[in-house]
Amino acid sequence: MLSKKTKYGIKALAFLAGQEENRPVQIAEIAKHENISQKFLESILLSMRRTGFLSSKKGKGGGYYLIKRPSEIQMTEVIRVLEGPIAMVPCVSLNYYEKCDDCPDENKCSVHKLMIAVRDSALTVYRNTALQDLIS
Repeated sequence: MLSKKTKYGIKALAFLAGQEENRPVQIAEIAKHENISQKFLESILLSMRRTGFLSSKKGKGGGYYLIKRPSEIQMTEVIRVLEGPIAMVPCVSLNYYEKCDDCPDENKCSVHKLMIAVRDSALTVYRNTALQDLIS
C-alpha cells in the first residue's frame, strides 16, 4: 500500500509542476490546495530537496520550486526516495536485496516468482511515467 508520505509527495510535486514559470510556492499554499498537514508536508519537501527534485528560496516571494523539468522526474525516482524499495519483499528487490530467512531456494519459491512479476509490472509503470504525465 502506498504510504501517505509518498501520496502527498507526488501530489506536491504535481502541484509545483503545474505552476507558471516554475515560481516558488510556499508550503502553506501547497498544503492548503492539496489538503495536507503543513508540518508533514515540510518534512516531505525537505527530503525531496535533499535528493535533487526541488530547491527552495527564502524570504519574500520564496518557497519551493522544481529544479528538474517535470518530464525529467521519473516515478521510479520519486517512489524510491519517498517509499523506499519498490519490491514488496526483499528477495526480489533490485536495489535493496536481502535473502529471505524462511526460503532455502528462491528459484523454487512460488512467492518469489509472483513477487518478481509484481515488481516488474510496477517498474514498467513507474519507468514509463514522468511527473509531466501526471499533470497533462
